[in-house]
Order: sequence, then structure tokens, then C-alpha cells
Amino acid sequence: MTIMKTMRCPLCSSSAKDYHQDKNRAYFQCQNCRLVFVQPGTFLSVREEKSRYDLHQNSPDDTGYRKFLSRMCVPMINRLSMGSRGLDFGCGPGPTLSVMFEELGYPMAIYDPIYATDESVLEIEYDFVTATEVVEHLQRPKQSLNRMWRCVKPGGYLGIMSKIVIGQEAFANWHYKNDDTHICFYSTETFGWLARQWQTEPVFVGKDVIILPKSINHSA
Repeated sequence: MTIMKTMRCPLCSSSAKDYHQDKNRAYFQCQNCRLVFVQPGTFLSVREEKSRYDLHQNSPDDTGYRKFLSRMCVPMINRLSMGSRGLDFGCGPGPTLSVMFEELGYPMAIYDPIYATDESVLEIEYDFVTATEVVEHLQRPKQSLNRMWRCVKPGGYLGIMSKIVIGQEAFANWHYKNDDTHICFYSTETFGWLARQWQTEPVFVGKDVIILPKSINHSA
């Protein structure tokens, strides 16, 4: 008889159950917000994470990388007034998205817990905040996502780019889960739950971009 393990969701603290097991990790799914996550004991150390990220060849000179990031840049700019100020949260070792916005007339701040660690930028509100290929790395998603949201001015936008969980069968063969720096996986239901906490509606753009507007009447 198989004994089901029960975990607590790092996003909403509800009960989570076994979802998938591969040769490296066990995955659980929250029964409330539907977040899929790995057991905390399997997290990489900060040094191990950095060694993985240092291998990324991300540069503003890489036209392919720019095209990839345009999936966030274009729909965000379509919603912004010229000169809107933004924050790229989790900019990584080679900030590129922030450069793309600045080239188009949108001044930017950057933050990354490894590569751009000045937390004073998180004490300011911005017209928009972006997090591209970031949320799947968060060890404390509730705290980190709320921190991003607090940085968005009323009337502004939070843009998230991350691959979306589409089902248990597809997950078993999903390449995205095989990156051992990826520890949280979000479904449309997860973003719906998150939006309800923030009293907004998520806008899904393509397969992996989610834009969450903050009401002009939003109160902290």
C-alpha cells in the first residue's frame, strides 16, 4: 500500500499531495491554488544556483535572446505611457530586458538576489515590474511575489513570464521540470488564485506571459 505524502504549499499554505516522482525529485501539487512544487530539502545551495546561472549566455547583443524577451516587452509597452518607469525583478547575470526597455524610452531599475542585490530599489513603486523566467526559481514564492506586487504603483502592471503547467500527464514528460533550479510550477489556476488575492484579473498573453494590472484604487 502506497502512503501519500502531504506537504504544505509555499504559496498559500494549504495541503498539497503527491503529483509526480522522477529519479531526482518528488513533486507536490497544492489542492487549493494548484501550485506544483518540489520538496524544500532538494533545493540547490546559493553557490550551486549561481554556478548554473553563470553558464547562461544572456546578453543584449544576442538577437535570439532579445526576440525571446520581446514576448514580455511588446505587450507591456502596449499598455504603458511613454516614459513609464519600471523594475526588472530577477534580471540575472546579463541584464537585457531592462536595456530593451531603456532603448525604447522607459527608465529601469534592476534587482536580482545574486547579481544586483541593492534592495533599496524594492522600496520604490514603479509603473511596471517584470519578472521573466524568475518565479519558477522562488524558494519563498508567497513572500517574493507579494514583494513584487508591492513595487507596482496603483494603475501599473506586473508582468510574469514562466512556462505553465497544463496537466499531470504532460508534466511527466515536461523538459521544464528537469532544470534543477526550477522548483515552483504555476498553472492558470495558480495565477487565478494569486490574482484574487490581489483583487485583479490576470491577462494571459501567448503561452507563457501573464500580465496583472493593479487597480488605480488599490490600497496596500
